[in-house]
Amino acid sequence: MTRRFLIGVLVVALVGFADHEMYAPAVASSAEMKTQVFRYLDSTDAEEASSLLQVMLSDPYVTIDQAVRIIQTERNYVPQPTGTIPDERIDVQGRAYHVALSVPPTYQSVKSYGLVVCLHGAGFTGEAYLERWQARLGDDYVLACPTTPMGAWFTRGAEELVLATIRSVQRRYHIDPDRIFLTGMSNGGIGAWVIGMHDAPLFAGIAPMASGLDNVLLPFLANLRSTPIYIIHGVKDQVMPVEFSRRITSELTKLGYPFVYREHDREHPMAGGHYFPREELPELVTWLNAQRRNPLPTSVTVVREASHFQPFGWVRIDTTDAIAAFSEDLVSKRDDLIKQREYARLDASIVAPNRIEVRADRVQRYSLFLNEQLIDFSKPLIVFTNGQVSFDGTVTPSLETLLKQARLRQDSRQLFPVHLAIQVRKQP
Repeated sequence: MTRRFLIGVLVVALVGFADHEMYAPAVASSAEMKTQVFRYLDSTDAEEASSLLQVMLSDPYVTIDQAVRIIQTERNYVPQPTGTIPDERIDVQGRAYHVALSVPPTYQSVKSYGLVVCLHGAGFTGEAYLERWQARLGDDYVLACPTTPMGAWFTRGAEELVLATIRSVQRRYHIDPDRIFLTGMSNGGIGAWVIGMHDAPLFAGIAPMASGLDNVLLPFLANLRSTPIYIIHGVKDQVMPVEFSRRITSELTKLGYPFVYREHDREHPMAGGHYFPREELPELVTWLNAQRRNPLPTSVTVVREASHFQPFGWVRIDTTDAIAAFSEDLVSKRDDLIKQREYARLDASIVAPNRIEVRADRVQRYSLFLNEQLIDFSKPLIVFTNGQVSFDGTVTPSLETLLKQARLRQDSRQLFPVHLAIQVRKQP
């Protein structure tokens, strides 16, 4: 063995050792970051979340791409109960609610499942609706049926309960974020409309049954621009007359939105025409199976009153002119702004690469939330608002923005590292 050969072996060994030492901290940091990311996303303690955020922002190994990959693909699911779970509890702002769950006995955490959230009518509970659904949904769906007093799903508290239910199930079970559905019967159908309209970007579809909407709520149907709709109503319904759904379908037709509308003439011995026939469920499930949410549509329409300024997909209305502000149960207050349906509206479209056009009505400032699926960060972006240039330049992605929006939205398919606030110029 020559001296030159021995030196070569020694150099290779030293280089290999050096490479190992160089990459070992990155591997450890990556594993630690995964833990930190999900602790940050899931923490209910604002101070803890803030501390975790600062730790991640100061870590030189943390990148936007790495954070996106972790959030989208690396959540671990520990073993959870399966089958019928009739009495789960969820806390919403210090109040406990009951939620009944049905999880396929064949559930495996390596597979993603659809989620159907079903809202009961007045006089019922979530548990009472399990039997009607679980046998027909099959093994591809988790079913969640929350309970609220008197079936009052048209309140802000009920909306928060539905959102909390979805997030609780998503943290524990492997749910496909593009296959979350909202349905309901009677009062629950009203809730499916109201919550579905206000939070439309969350859902792959809504299916209201035997329900309707107050006239002052009809403008919010515009929010369902990218949300599939399936409506069922009985012709002989004496509790919620079928004209309620016919009026809604007329509005949807004017908007040019597609929907499925099924009327039935069946009657129940106890409920008359006000019920959901079992015979209708197979076709509804077939429809559910065919739906997939588009989490990033290139065109978005959002109508807001003053108590709903949360993000709506990749846009958000921030401040407005004087507009209607609903009370806790949405329609009990009837001031002039509500009667006249004075709401803010934003229509935003990506009409060409890195060109966004926005129409804003009664909006003073709005926000755009952007990622590389929507625009090219390496090129200038131009934004037109009401025909005028309101932004022309480059945008810089931010890890902090990405993480804060991920925590706020709890949606692994809507991750945005850019937040761009736009002030709307007053029209002459």
